[in-house]
Order: sequence, then C-alpha cells, then structure tokens
Amino acid sequence: MKRTEKTVFTCSQCGYQSPKWMGKCPGCGQWQTFIEEVLIDKSSQRSTFSTEASHPISIADIPSCEDERLIVGIPELDRVLGGGIVKGSLVLIGGDPGIGKSTLMLQVLNSLATQGHRVLYVSGEESISQIRMRSQRLSASAPNLLVVAETDLDRMLAMAKTTSPDVLAVDSIQTVLDPAIPSLPGSVTQVRESALRLMQFAKQTGIPVFLIGHVTKDGAIAGPRLLEHMVDAVLYFEGERNHLYRILRAVKNRFGSTNEIGVFEMKESGLQEVRNPSAVFLAEKPEHASGSVVTATMEGTRPILIELQALVCNTAYGTPRRTVLGLDSGRVALLAAVMEKKLGLHLMGHDIFMNIAGGIETDEPAVDLAVMIAIASSFWDKPVDPRSIVLGEVGLAGEVRGIGHLETRLSEARKLGFTRAIIPESSAMSIALPSDMQVLSVRSIAQAMNRSFGQAPD
Repeated sequence: MKRTEKTVFTCSQCGYQSPKWMGKCPGCGQWQTFIEEVLIDKSSQRSTFSTEASHPISIADIPSCEDERLIVGIPELDRVLGGGIVKGSLVLIGGDPGIGKSTLMLQVLNSLATQGHRVLYVSGEESISQIRMRSQRLSASAPNLLVVAETDLDRMLAMAKTTSPDVLAVDSIQTVLDPAIPSLPGSVTQVRESALRLMQFAKQTGIPVFLIGHVTKDGAIAGPRLLEHMVDAVLYFEGERNHLYRILRAVKNRFGSTNEIGVFEMKESGLQEVRNPSAVFLAEKPEHASGSVVTATMEGTRPILIELQALVCNTAYGTPRRTVLGLDSGRVALLAAVMEKKLGLHLMGHDIFMNIAGGIETDEPAVDLAVMIAIASSFWDKPVDPRSIVLGEVGLAGEVRGIGHLETRLSEARKLGFTRAIIPESSAMSIALPSDMQVLSVRSIAQAMNRSFGQAPD
C-alpha cells in the first residue's frame, strides 16, 4: 500500500510551521520565508536520547567543570571562547563564503592535534585530496588530525563513536543529511534535526562539536533561527575577502563573555593572530589630517583603539547625504542634529561621510564625542592633536555623560604613546587619573570643542 507523504510549510527564519503557505510569518514577522517541507512522522523516527533515567540533584553537589576546558593554543580564539573549549559544548561558526571559516577550523584542529588530542574533521564540501592540499599550505599535518569526506549523519556519528575524538568538527551543517528525514540537505528540517542529533551526541559523550554554517545574503546563518538557540556559542567570522584582517566575534556564549572579538590577518600560509589590534588599526593614521580622531571601544573585555574619519563637504543635492561605515548611521545623524542645535553649525547644507579605519564596527555610545569632534574637525578643516584620545557619551542636551571601563581605555592609550585625553567630567571624578597623561575633563560639547581646537572657529 502506497504511503502518502504529508507536507507542511516551515518558516526558514524561526521554524514556525503552517499547513498552508503564508506571505508573512506570524512568528517572526518576516515576509516570503515559508518553504514547503515533508512532514516527519515522529512515531517512526528513532530516538537518540539516552534510555538511562535521570534524577534531579542539588546544584551544590554538581562538580565544577571549569578546569575541563581544552586550550586551543591560539590565544585570540581562546579569548573569544571564554578561556578554551568546554567539553560537551556545541559551537557554531558562521561567515560569508571564502572568508576563512574552513581555514580557521583546520588550523584549530591541527593546533589541538599537535598537543596530543585526537580530533576528527568531517567535510561535506571537499574531498580528502582537497583537504590535503589545503593542509599542506597551512602546514597542518599532525598525525592525530583525522579527516573524512562524509555527509550521511548516521555514518558520521558511528565514526565519531568508533574513533572517540576529543573534538569533532562538521563542515558544514548545511551539507549534512539525516536519512530518516525525507528532505534535501540544507533544508530547514534537515538543518534543525541534524543539529539536534549532534547536540545530543555532544551532551551525552562530552565531546565538543564545532559546526560551520553558511550565511544568507543578509548576513544571517542559513537555516532556522532555532539553530542559534540550540548551540552553546555562536561565532561570526567577519571581514571583507579583499581585506587582510578578519574579526571573529562571539555573539552568543554560554561559557564566556559575549561581544568578545579575536583579530586575525589572512596570509598565504593561513590565518595569523593579531596580538595588538590597536596598533594595527592606527598604523596608517595620518598625523595632521582634519577629520581624524582616535577613540577607544570595548570589545568584550578588550579595549581597542580605533580611528574615526569624517569628511564634511557642501552638498550638491537638496537633501544632504549621511553615508556611514562601521557606525550606526541613525546615531551619527542624531549627533549631527545636536551639533547643529547646540553649536550652531550649519550641517544641513553639507554631506557627511564617516568611516572607521580598518573595517571594524562599533555601536558603543562611548564614541559619541569622538564622532562629533571628527565632524567638527572636517567642517572647520582643523586637525586634532595626533596624540589625543577622545571618550564620552553625548546626550540630546549637549551634555557629555560618563562611560564605563575608562581606566582600561586610558591604559591602552598610554601603551600606544597617547599623552592627552578628553573624557567626561563625571567619569574623571570616579577614577585615579594617570600622572603621565594630560587628562582634560568636559561637561558639554562646547567645552570639548574648546579643549580640542582652542577657541572654536566661526
């Protein structure tokens, strides 16, 4: 007797299911995201959960596993992970095609294998010979690094149980096929169910699992949004393929700080760590150019000095343009409006272009004052002291508000030779100011302009 397969429409963003197609998803509000999938028969689907009964115990009796982290040996990655790889964790690494996800993963596994750990790299996109070609370029040839080209999830898990690796890596989750699910690899159902089985495998065996995920054209990891909720950590590999530097950013981490970043440089021999990103981002800063201001942003626990660049010029159109890269464009427009109101600058007749040198991005309010001084410097065509750093949040009334981690930011600036700092007055009163740095505290943007340019030009 022929079995009739039932279908369901699933949202590719949040996993919401509906018996019929809809233009807008009621779950996440996105348009044109429903995909037709074959409905899984839960009664015939095998269970991968352990049959051993669980019993609740006191949380005080649970032994700490903080010392059970695996140190990768790549300090930039260890920092992003919160101090190493937690046993039994599921980590998702996403990024644009060609950004270096597979290269990073192979270098990580080789570093672990060199320390004596047994690691298994499963590739669903490359053959073994192709992996070998890349490993020769990266000098990744540790004997404990096992590789296999496989897409079948059953065979993949069987190999993992047989070899008992210390770390398992799957490249990529969109190529994994669970034979029990009647849909194509990369579909919403396949990605969700395959990730679920890999999560159960990691939790039951204590073997950490790395998943590499493709991203869509809008930058989100392909597959249901539920995938990011299932894993323990989500790392995004950012950067332009034509640029040298790559940024590994933690947007979710159950075992460490979020918004922590690691900086890498893409070279012919693979990804190399950038131990002092502040020095790299400021290496080509012009000494006496208008519109250039240095500030410090916090990425997790790390302060990074960045160069803000502003260009203000007369507009040739009725509506002035506000083109911003690396900053929140709405925030820059708001700060320009405050300058026009409180300082009397006629910015509505000028185009404003802003950029953060080096390709880094930040949305921290602590850079507000630096944005304003960069705009004023370009507008008046007066350079800022190249040894100065500017910090502070700005309110709509033109007041300069206090910021956090001020001592850490100033310490990083002193290491790179900065001798002058403009900071909020409220923050200056709560910290011990460095004796070898001229610190100027301000309460308003008018004071900040006078401190930066002397008497502000008309």
